[in-house]
Amino acid sequence: MSADLDKILNDAENYIKNIGKFYKDKLYIEQAEKNIYFKEKEIKLDTIASQVMDKGISRSPKAEKQTVVDLFGNVIEQKEDWEFTETLDDMNSRICNCMKCVLGQTRTKFVFGVGNPHADIVMVGEAPGADEDQQGEPFVGRAGQLLNKILVATGFTREEVYICNILKCRPPGNRNPMPDEIEKCEPYLKYQLELIKPKIILALGKVAAETLLKKREPLNKMRGKIHTYNGIKMMVTFHPAALLRNPQWKRPTWEDMQEFKKIYEQLKDKKN
Repeated sequence: MSADLDKILNDAENYIKNIGKFYKDKLYIEQAEKNIYFKEKEIKLDTIASQVMDKGISRSPKAEKQTVVDLFGNVIEQKEDWEFTETLDDMNSRICNCMKCVLGQTRTKFVFGVGNPHADIVMVGEAPGADEDQQGEPFVGRAGQLLNKILVATGFTREEVYICNILKCRPPGNRNPMPDEIEKCEPYLKYQLELIKPKIILALGKVAAETLLKKREPLNKMRGKIHTYNGIKMMVTFHPAALLRNPQWKRPTWEDMQEFKKIYEQLKDKKN
């Protein structure tokens, strides 16, 4: 019992520290149908522990949402524990067992993302394939090998960019993502980008582009333009897997990458 209580207190203390990083003033946290009042740094851990024990609540960071309300009882927003993380590794550890959609039941491995956690460039595909599902890393199959070659030819390396997908789990048979799967998974991508703070995003393929831009258009209409996703500059090109099926698209992809590099260099110089 003592060990269990120590764990509850430690988990509660860590949770409160995370809350404090986001909300500096007085606030209420409504948790498991009970209101707990935090007054600046005056925090009663024994009160939290007793409420947790009374309700039999798991303090797992994956377990529940936190409802933040102001001093007048107005709901500000709801956040899950992973939304208080400050690093990609911590975020991954909190969401890697996600079961919000049916893909959680069919995946082999959760495919979070890979690369420089502070990259200027983030590349976003649609979903993991068979090789990615087995290895737990995006773009490791034939399409990934081609992407590596494209990066090197453009003057980048896989290690300096960040690579991820709209979905973190493989759709069976590599089918297109379903709307409800995108709806549940896109918040993860959005928060990844908030942590990384890239200068520019490259959407790989029609599904990724349509998802991020929230509109349906032919890929060729989305290519060759500068778009914006949540305040971040974004461009669109073909998915490497499409190039394997349609080699004639390699030339326009190369043109896209040259323009992408040009825009990136302009953004880099402007920010410096």
